[in-house]
Amino acid sequence: MTSKTLMIGLRADQFRHPLDLEATAALKQLPGLDMVIRNLLGPMAEQVFYLDNIASSILVGEQQLPHLHQLLLEACQVLDLEPPQLYVRQHPAPNAYTFAVRGKQPFVVLHTSLIELLNPEEIQAVIAHELGHLKCDHGVYLTLANLVVLAAGQLPRLGSWIAQSLQAQVLQWIRCAEFTCDRAALLVAQDPKVVISVLMKLAGGSPTLAPQLNLDAFLAQARAYDAVNDELGQLLKRARSAELTHPLPVLRAREIDRWASSPAFQSLFQMQSVQYNSEAPSKGGWRNW
Repeated sequence: MTSKTLMIGLRADQFRHPLDLEATAALKQLPGLDMVIRNLLGPMAEQVFYLDNIASSILVGEQQLPHLHQLLLEACQVLDLEPPQLYVRQHPAPNAYTFAVRGKQPFVVLHTSLIELLNPEEIQAVIAHELGHLKCDHGVYLTLANLVVLAAGQLPRLGSWIAQSLQAQVLQWIRCAEFTCDRAALLVAQDPKVVISVLMKLAGGSPTLAPQLNLDAFLAQARAYDAVNDELGQLLKRARSAELTHPLPVLRAREIDRWASSPAFQSLFQMQSVQYNSEAPSKGGWRNW
């Protein structure tokens, strides 16, 4: 990996997306939700997922796929985060996901098809995106999102209506949280083109087509999507996104492109650089390797 800036002492609130803050605050208003997930459902789900991973996936480490292990360690260094477990799972759909309940052993899973689609820098950006969930303590609500999505259609009529209402709120939260985690990916990649390339390949790439894709053309798509602002267009956009667990790829690309050139992003680097220059390395700040 090329020399990058380490973010010693990085706080989640320094890069958290405003929509994530708003949606998280809304979920926290639901009484008892955090306690139920953390104390009742979380431990059971953790045991189920752990046994499934350890039985059916590859646990990455120094002696197992060490190049992926190194990408994980480097991303954790940049984000100032303890490394979680990393698993690789055979699966035809390119995807990655995270599971964590506070105080428990977190883990990240990468699908083999995702690894085959991306280059090493892009794989590390995906790992960093998943680490963003851990850095921001998204684990409790990620667990909730999985459970609500699975349960919404399996309850009696009244319970189903309640679950579906909650599902809409949880899906709104997770879409907002994804914007924050894309920012974590950018903080590790330190090049918006890497993160946008991941999104472009997930939208329409394959191991064969990926080298032929054009970033500028993909960003032009995002601008064309934004340009549809009439009433019908806005209605269709909301309907298209309502049941998705992730924002549309062009929207994520647009958000990263904007944040990478924003004063907030630039001031984050400048502030931490000043802190590093004015203090001894042992007191915090950023350093390069």
